[in-house]
Amino acid sequence: MAVSDVDPGLAVDADQEMLFSAVGNLLDNAFKFTRRNTEVSLNAYAAGDRIFIDVTDNCGGLAAGEAEKMFVPSTQRGVDEMDRGLSICQRSVQANNGTLSVRDVPGSGCIFTIALPRHTLPA
Repeated sequence: MAVSDVDPGLAVDADQEMLFSAVGNLLDNAFKFTRRNTEVSLNAYAAGDRIFIDVTDNCGGLAAGEAEKMFVPSTQRGVDEMDRGLSICQRSVQANNGTLSVRDVPGSGCIFTIALPRHTLPA
């Protein structure tokens, strides 16, 4: 696993347990589906008024059209553990005024991104 350095000045105003749960779920899935002898990466960074948390896996990529269905339990291979986990993860992020998205990198893997409003720390 590779974890990037994080600017200590980055802050979000979020429910800590819900956010840890969401990130933990994404990491669990990444480890489960990443191919052997590759890595999972975790990266947090800011752009404008948003904080982004990326979890990148090396699952080999998704079948055509799967990215659009990732967070809908009834459409992805039935209702299995990953489906429920991703749906719960998405609801946890949304409850903190954020969004969860997935980007397919064909032949490589997926990048799951949590985007949250940036919080300004008091001086």
